[in-house]
Amino acid sequence: MRIVVMGAGGVGGFYGARLAQGGADVTFIARGAHLQAMRQGGLRVESATAGNFTVLPVDATGDPRTLGTADLVLFCTKDYGLEAAARSLLPVIGPQTVVLPLLNGVDAAERLGALLGAEHMVGGTVFVAASIREPGLIAHTNLDRLIFGELDGGVSPRCEAVLAAFHDHGIPTAELSTDIRLELWKKYLFLNAMAGVGSVVRKPLGAWRGEPETRRLYEACMQETEAVARVLGIALPESIVTDTLTFTDGRPPEIIPSMAYDLMQGKPLELEALQGTMMRLGRETGVPTPGNDFIHAALVLWADGG
Repeated sequence: MRIVVMGAGGVGGFYGARLAQGGADVTFIARGAHLQAMRQGGLRVESATAGNFTVLPVDATGDPRTLGTADLVLFCTKDYGLEAAARSLLPVIGPQTVVLPLLNGVDAAERLGALLGAEHMVGGTVFVAASIREPGLIAHTNLDRLIFGELDGGVSPRCEAVLAAFHDHGIPTAELSTDIRLELWKKYLFLNAMAGVGSVVRKPLGAWRGEPETRRLYEACMQETEAVARVLGIALPESIVTDTLTFTDGRPPEIIPSMAYDLMQGKPLELEALQGTMMRLGRETGVPTPGNDFIHAALVLWADGG
């Protein structure tokens, strides 16, 4: 199976490197100093669970036009780069290519499908804390869960083939879901609130999860997401908010969500994929979203970086 990883940041770099280390045929599409460092010294990984290793040599390019057709594309860019990255990928999409988005939010597969063909799409999400520590180096600190499946449910031969490739080449914990939309919404409920509150306060998790006012905002954002999901027919567990609060309380106190980190580094934010999407879906379903409205208003002037 020929695998192309679009975006070699925290998610794409971590999972792509593990596949390459496991013997899979992997090509990374990257850019700038990170691409140059990968070409010169390989792709290094420092992981709390997978250990430290280096993929050397590494097959990496900045131009998808130099590649042939892929069997599987792991699409791992930031949400705000989705459209441009998707258009650049057209040369690697063949009749049987499977595209697996591992982006934040709940609608990446639909948006990608409009550009690359809905027939190529499966759904996916990850729970992983990984980032580019420096060009050529991926640091993974905690969590390691990759879930994917057909958007309309069930189990297909192509997803079984992808699962076998993951299990055979370094990602034995990958999971195949028969209800990936449910998994996407469970992740979105957590991440939307975590990233939003973490970005507004600009402090690590341990500084705000026990503070009554910020905890109430965090819980309110999750309740808004739950309410929208139920109107849309997503069968979230009845205890989803309580369970997510318990999960949050068990996370390391030093965690800083990626959107908060990007904000503090002056980088663009995935604000529209998170709070923006929740506000839009709230209007469409008639569900008030005051917590998300507040977070969006507080961050919108920083959405483009700076």
